[in-house]
Amino acid sequence: MNIKSLCVMLVTGMVCLPLMGFGDEFADLKQKAEQGDAAAQYNLGRVYYKGNGVSQDYKNAVKWYRLAAEQGEAKAQYNLGVCYDNGEGVPQDYKEAVKWYRLAAEQGEAKAQYSLGVCYYFRVEPQDNQESMRWLRLAADQGYVHAQQLLGDCYFNGSDYVEAVKWYRIAADQGDAEAQYSLGFCYYEGKGVPQDYVEAVKWFRLAVEKGYAGAQYYLGVCYYEGKGVPQDYVEAVKWFRLAAEQGHILAQNYLHACYAEGNGVPQDYVQAYAWLAVVNEGQRNVHYLPNNILTNMTPAQIEEGQRLSREYAEKYIK
Repeated sequence: MNIKSLCVMLVTGMVCLPLMGFGDEFADLKQKAEQGDAAAQYNLGRVYYKGNGVSQDYKNAVKWYRLAAEQGEAKAQYNLGVCYDNGEGVPQDYKEAVKWYRLAAEQGEAKAQYSLGVCYYFRVEPQDNQESMRWLRLAADQGYVHAQQLLGDCYFNGSDYVEAVKWYRIAADQGDAEAQYSLGFCYYEGKGVPQDYVEAVKWFRLAVEKGYAGAQYYLGVCYYEGKGVPQDYVEAVKWFRLAAEQGHILAQNYLHACYAEGNGVPQDYVQAYAWLAVVNEGQRNVHYLPNNILTNMTPAQIEEGQRLSREYAEKYIK
């Protein structure tokens, strides 16, 4: 075994350091950074930000990112923007994040262009969709998959479904789960493409392989209603449960209905009660439960349903 691959665990902070090599490399990197080398300053910031061989230290990361960013280092400008965006090492400040993202974005940094688009779409007031889409498109044209997916959302929310489908497909073909789900939804609803449940199921399946809750829910709906696949309540319950356990309220509601009606599972009013109580609590409507469940339950079953609902709420309300 190469001795450089061996690590010792330091008692303070349980930091893992190589036995040989890192100290010399770190000292050399720090010396170059202190001498004003922008690339070294950026890389030193990354070391502190990630905690690679040293204790994670966002304030030190910000210090070195800033020195490099002020010299025009695009990656440092982007990473400094991230620190302001997330409030890491500095107070959270979206305006300052936008400032540094913009400097990096103007140098063609795709991640910064995407992040700037996100800020204009979600963060800054007033929201500026046109500016958001301008930066998202620049990142999308560079092949940045998250920008392609969000650009699809922008077009979808603006009711340009054909253009939305275009960008969803580009991102979905690169394996982006959210885009795969969104493309499946477009086929399910017939938005921007002819309605095609079989094609919808195809894209939902790709997204559920990555654990995407929305796709799990819709795949459950397809099995429940027999759209694009043979009707199969057992398979529907499988996918509703996976989505429900990720906090998907609509899936939780379907799961309650399956237990109440005995579709895909043995009829079980205790489980039906528990899942519907989770839905109601998630919607802040904790007092509503349908009489057709309560009237079929004994006091002991209601008590067990309440216990289960508390357990499920703690686990599955996101």
